Amino acid sequence: MKKILMAIFTILISLVIVFGVIQSMPGDPVDILAQEIVKSENLPYDLAYARAIATLNYDPSMPLIERFMDYVKGILSGDLGTSLAYKKPVIEIIQGALPWTLLILTVSLACSFTVGILLGIYIAWKQKKSLNAALTVYQSVFGSIPDYIVAYLLVFIFAVTLGLFPSKGAYSSNVTPGFNVSFILDVMKHAFLPVLSYFVTTVAAWTVGMRANAVTVLGEDYLTYANVRGLSNRRILIHYVGRNAMLPMITSLAVTFGLMFGGSPLIENLFLYPGVGYYLNMAIARRDYPLMQGMFLIIIIMVVFSSLLAEFLYKVFNPRLRGR
Repeated sequence: MKKILMAIFTILISLVIVFGVIQSMPGDPVDILAQEIVKSENLPYDLAYARAIATLNYDPSMPLIERFMDYVKGILSGDLGTSLAYKKPVIEIIQGALPWTLLILTVSLACSFTVGILLGIYIAWKQKKSLNAALTVYQSVFGSIPDYIVAYLLVFIFAVTLGLFPSKGAYSSNVTPGFNVSFILDVMKHAFLPVLSYFVTTVAAWTVGMRANAVTVLGEDYLTYANVRGLSNRRILIHYVGRNAMLPMITSLAVTFGLMFGGSPLIENLFLYPGVGYYLNMAIARRDYPLMQGMFLIIIIMVVFSSLLAEFLYKVFNPRLRGR
């Protein structure tokens, strides 16, 4: 219960900070739209500004305290306001964007974690210098390159040069959304490059961490006892080495998901993938305050929830902590 209350307090403090940061950003949606009207219609700035206020239904002269009170009331009532740019309720945009972000993050993290765990155990078990050297080189190269740079390279190779995968969007316009084979295959094809971008840059970290944990476990006395009992290498590797070495990775798994969720704007914006990160980028560019606040709310909740989930899973898999 104490952890939950602390999580709620963290979310509230984060929301206050987010509100302050958003309101202190230079420019406002009315000014941005007014500048566009001046350029496109060659109107005086005063007339363009008045039209922008009427179009957006937003008054930038409203006192900050009133904006904050509206902000708090909206969160408590579940009404996050209406997007200034899209003219839709923010909650509807979130409901449409959240599944796409969860899709690519869940698939990429599941793949990189599984492959990393298996490779880490294998490299620790074999204890070959060539495997360790290859892992070190891979981690040095791809562990230091940001995921959006890798995404650019993947787009250039697989989308532009080879034309094997689409470079933007979540699905093609010529397929009918729904639970049908053509739509599912098309979604998988569009999600391949974003998932691969995350996978390439994260799999080495899981492998290195698992290898280090497995090497430590391999020196334990109970493995010697298991060998004396005549257990097969496969059983020892899976049930003794794998289970015990993977325990510290459980916490990292949930925390990493939260961090990836917070870092999704760069990847989603590159692929024009209609997830939370993409709409957050659009909201920032247009100073769409309600949409920005809604997207930051979801990101904060996911990060905090991931931390809570990490603690819960660690207690589940580590019986010594269940009573604490």
